[in-house]
Amino acid sequence: MYATENKLRLIEELTLNHWQPLSTSLYDGWVLRFAKGYSKRANSVQPFYPSTLDVHEKIKACENIYSSNQLNTIFKMTPFVQPEELDQLLQDKGYVVVDRTLVQLRDLKDLKVPEHLHIHIEEQLTEEWLNHFCRLNAVSEAFRATMAQMLFNVRAMTGFITLSVDGCIVACGLGVVERGFIGLHDIITDPDYRNRGLAEQMILHLLHWGKSHGATSSYLQVVEGNAAARRLYAKLGYTDAYSYWYRVKNYT
Repeated sequence: MYATENKLRLIEELTLNHWQPLSTSLYDGWVLRFAKGYSKRANSVQPFYPSTLDVHEKIKACENIYSSNQLNTIFKMTPFVQPEELDQLLQDKGYVVVDRTLVQLRDLKDLKVPEHLHIHIEEQLTEEWLNHFCRLNAVSEAFRATMAQMLFNVRAMTGFITLSVDGCIVACGLGVVERGFIGLHDIITDPDYRNRGLAEQMILHLLHWGKSHGATSSYLQVVEGNAAARRLYAKLGYTDAYSYWYRVKNYT
């Protein structure tokens, strides 16, 4: 089902839609995203569409643009980059690889019925959800307003989920539904409550919510080295579709 390049390109397009920056600039087929430095995804060049200008001049121009915004120049490298030789060109210019990540997919047929837990899903961002997410994910106060605006910028059906144990919120996450897919983002559990199956149950609830809103498939992104998360997602039936990484200059 997911073998064709067009379907995989669709997933990549959805990942851009579902993690919005504060602003975007288009530059000859490259999408330049800016969000005051909060996350590489929202502060990087996405060389996603056909390019016509000299690639060396474009790279230099991007470096100047990001530098003028007090940001490192970061390129997100996927199987769909344009031009195809860009990864090698960036390596030759001293860009290093960081955060190799897997994009995984799952059909929503035959979803297990989740256990009855204290789950709550809001379809609008609330201060309460944001408070819990920032606490569980250790988001600094300096980035809180930026993250809130990024989430407000999403133009698709959103589900902000929380799971509570004994009256305390111990896990949360975000699902975004668009064009038949639910994307899972920022699934996080309090370290004191991990290895109890809570994340699995929360995700199942979120997938059923997505299915009720028309999703027939799901995608997620997981850092290649995150063995615990990969085991969880494999248990839930997710399989690898493609990988991406970032090329960063002057990365420390």
